Amino acid sequence: MMKTTMIIVAAPSGAGKSSFVEKITKEDSRLVDIITFTTRAMRKGESEGHPYHFITPEDFQSKISKNFFVEWAKVHTNFYGTSYSSLETTWSQGKCAIMDIDIQGVATFKLKYPEAKTIFIIPPSIDELRRRIEKRDGGVPKDIDIRMANAEKEMLEAPKFDFQIVNDQFEQSYSEFKKIIEKLLS
Repeated sequence: MMKTTMIIVAAPSGAGKSSFVEKITKEDSRLVDIITFTTRAMRKGESEGHPYHFITPEDFQSKISKNFFVEWAKVHTNFYGTSYSSLETTWSQGKCAIMDIDIQGVATFKLKYPEAKTIFIIPPSIDELRRRIEKRDGGVPKDIDIRMANAEKEMLEAPKFDFQIVNDQFEQSYSEFKKIIEKLLS
């Protein structure tokens, strides 16, 4: 039996949390990436279930009313939520749930699952974070100012996490991330 059954990875939008989780789940079969539900539009290169379950705002509201989500939050201008059933399925397979979620969701998860381990990915600077978002989104997103203001607030939460990693050089930062995961799972 694994020592850790839930790992939560959080960071400001664009800091690299999804890239870390995607890579580690391809390399370690003990981990299952929990796919979050969202009302945001698909970006180029995305599809249903990768990296999100894309649903309408009406469907999202319906799921809230049915207590479908462990946690849900409005992030920037869209809703995101994690289902109970995805966690239960993962644990029934004897695996560890790993997920990248918004900072708002971390507090809810820690209340419901205090044994969960948390990792915060820190961008090297706010300017670099802005550059990454603009590069990823193919230009300046409409909500860039909201994202940057939120990022500054979110980074103040980093000390509350079990582990913090500065994602300056991806491969080096990922190596540090992988060592933490190995320690948590052994």
